[in-house]
Amino acid sequence: MSFVLLDARLFTGGADLSGHSNKIELSGETEDKDVTNYRSDGWTEVLGGLASAEISGAGQWEAGDPGMVDDVSWSMLGGIGAWTVCPTDSTPGALAYFTRALRADYTLGESVGEVAPWSGTAKSSWPLVRGVIEHPPGIARTADGSSAGVELGPVPAGGRLYAVLHVLSAAGTTPSLTVTVESSGDDEFEEPATVLTLDAATEPGGQVVRTAGDAVTDGWFRVSWEITGTSPSFLFVVALGIA
Repeated sequence: MSFVLLDARLFTGGADLSGHSNKIELSGETEDKDVTNYRSDGWTEVLGGLASAEISGAGQWEAGDPGMVDDVSWSMLGGIGAWTVCPTDSTPGALAYFTRALRADYTLGESVGEVAPWSGTAKSSWPLVRGVIEHPPGIARTADGSSAGVELGPVPAGGRLYAVLHVLSAAGTTPSLTVTVESSGDDEFEEPATVLTLDAATEPGGQVVRTAGDAVTDGWFRVSWEITGTSPSFLFVVALGIA
């Protein structure tokens, strides 16, 4: 289905840059390695080499809060963190691309009279995963719970299930959020199995985790969360995918 790019979501670390971005580009590439020989029948032969992905964004510059573009860009520059891009929205089931990437560069500034811009690039250090949003960013969670399941299909041997978590806000006294990914043979989740556990989060930030490469025969997955603290409240987004 063709569509006009009017809305998109960009999450990096513990920041939602969607409202400060007007350009998001995502690219994936595999090197072609020449293996042409005398038995190639006069045609070039190539093999796939190293794969890479790149996320580039641009928009309106703002600073003064850990969730704003200047603060998060400086804190992540030269470091590796979680990145998620949604071409349309970040509702449950929405398409999401995510990876673990190096914040490679950051540019700001323009001529007098112009809206102050920013631009930057992140380069992947893990595979680029095509998945779906499993928990949306706009619902505040204050107690334990779980999401509705999504059918991704079994994870083959040698493949991995990936999960990305962006904690956008954390409130309360000593708040703590622990997210796990569970699997099931159907959408009932009567006896779910834990396949991934993310580190406990006490403040905004991002994580990407993956399974070890063993097969997972279950085809349904969901996220569950445990929340502790005094009057805790979290805003977070989670995406899942197989690569």
